[in-house]
Amino acid sequence: MGEENEIVQKPGSSGMSEKSPIPAKKALRELLEALITAILVAFVLKAFIIQAFRIPSGSMIPTLLVGDQILVLKMAYGIHNPVNGLYLTHFQGPKRGDVVVFRYPFDETKDFIKRVIGLPGDHIQVKGKVVYVNGKPMVEPYTQYLHPDEKDVPRRDVMADTLVPPGQYFVMGDNRDDSYDSRYWGFVKRDKILGRAFMIYWSWNDVGRDPRWNRLGHVIH
Repeated sequence: MGEENEIVQKPGSSGMSEKSPIPAKKALRELLEALITAILVAFVLKAFIIQAFRIPSGSMIPTLLVGDQILVLKMAYGIHNPVNGLYLTHFQGPKRGDVVVFRYPFDETKDFIKRVIGLPGDHIQVKGKVVYVNGKPMVEPYTQYLHPDEKDVPRRDVMADTLVPPGQYFVMGDNRDDSYDSRYWGFVKRDKILGRAFMIYWSWNDVGRDPRWNRLGHVIH
């Protein structure tokens, strides 16, 4: 595969050289080998290393916009079994503040993206829109509030002290007043986390379908 064509000089010629023709079968074989290699590399990348996702909703505004297309590092927390999605081995778990993609607990055919707020063993409480972790208010410069003056809506703005179980995580969207997250449906198991979002590789304006050039290559924090 990939052999260089041999340069030969014909006897009695004027010294000019030419390449010997490549047999059609050899050219076809090399093309098939290159195609199979490309398919295998793409499968390994998607199954174990990196996967692309599109953002369809505004729950992570302003960090992620509708139409952003992102890359997720699947090996961030371990190696997945590509058949059933379970972890074959674990690395260090998600950190507070990581933006993660996971299987929605009540319908695992759907993938959600949120920010990790509570780690296993943490106490999470919400009072007047402010999130408290183990009794201390979080500083969250990434959040957006559509209704900043409304601070007493149950679950959205006020949530009683909640203990995060072992092996599970409490997640929230950055668009706090318009995010369906752990405040409403509970925790995310570690084995259901697909990976950590780390980059926007493309972005379409969701109205005019024009590229958002300024978002290309943006690192997700």
